[in-house]
Amino acid sequence: MVHDPLDALPDGVVIAGSDGVVTHANPVARTMLDLPDPVGRPLDAVLRLQDAQGLVWVPANDPYGGIGTRTGIPEQSWLLPDGTEVLTTARMRRPRPGAPVEEVAVVLRSGRGRARLDRDRSDLVATVAHELRSPLTGVKGFVQALLNRWDKLNDDQKKLMLTTVSSDSDRLSRLITELLDVARIDTGRLQLYARPTDAGVLVGRVVESVQSATARPLELTVADDLPPVHADPDKFTQVVTNVVENAVRHGEGTVRIDVARTTAGHVDGIDGVRIVVDDEGEGIPVELRRRVFTKFWKGGARGGSGLGLYLVGGLVKAHGGVVTIDDAPGRGARIAVSWPAEGPHGNL
Repeated sequence: MVHDPLDALPDGVVIAGSDGVVTHANPVARTMLDLPDPVGRPLDAVLRLQDAQGLVWVPANDPYGGIGTRTGIPEQSWLLPDGTEVLTTARMRRPRPGAPVEEVAVVLRSGRGRARLDRDRSDLVATVAHELRSPLTGVKGFVQALLNRWDKLNDDQKKLMLTTVSSDSDRLSRLITELLDVARIDTGRLQLYARPTDAGVLVGRVVESVQSATARPLELTVADDLPPVHADPDKFTQVVTNVVENAVRHGEGTVRIDVARTTAGHVDGIDGVRIVVDDEGEGIPVELRRRVFTKFWKGGARGGSGLGLYLVGGLVKAHGGVVTIDDAPGRGARIAVSWPAEGPHGNL
């Protein structure tokens, strides 16, 4: 028995000849259209698709008419008789430009993928709105208090409010930067300005900054023999900040940061610097570790945009590095970032 290759496709395919009569419909199309045997029937009787205005596919697109150079119909959204959305594209075959159409091939694809994309976009909007609202509320509240009670506040109170406004403004700025970097990673347009960089100095600055905003103890150990890493200093700082803050937010007890030299013979195969961040929390189950660096992944219920570790994975990869997750000694999670010591590694 000879099998038609079209029958193996995941999308529905309907083909009609020059007379508008269907010559082939693969099993997926027959199921979608609820027609066990559409072959030999007119195309307009087989493609019983309507849009929201009640238009029907064949009259609306007129695949056999129109200008003589037309060879295709772009993706459109239509509804099956049962109300299910399908996305259609079509191709018209002509022996030469201007000649009559000899064959029309219509592809029907389930609209579930687009619905899932729409949900992802809605999740992004909701996440961004939630993350922006909190610091904006703080900024607005303190600024309003300063405007209304300026003469009644002493200098220490004013300084505290302005410091909080500055901190919330930095948080807003950082979130916007993260969102822009996510878009650049997704579209392959992330630009790196890498140069020889002192990893120990940058990690020290990050730890000092994070420590100033938390009561959780942070312990930093930096080896003396670190080679310069080839990194965009801003992106390197962003990676380390996200990893350390993630350990502070989701872990417990002391957060330990160790910066040491690594060689190509190490398990990561990187010759450069390895930054290990250990916390004393519950750890990350093995079955979830592949999901940690995906967009909007959130572990636990302690907030966050769900973008931090997604950016870590993208930025480390862009520099030619490796990031891994393991168990910390005793208990908790360990995130290790191995960063190359030299040589440009390109951009995403």
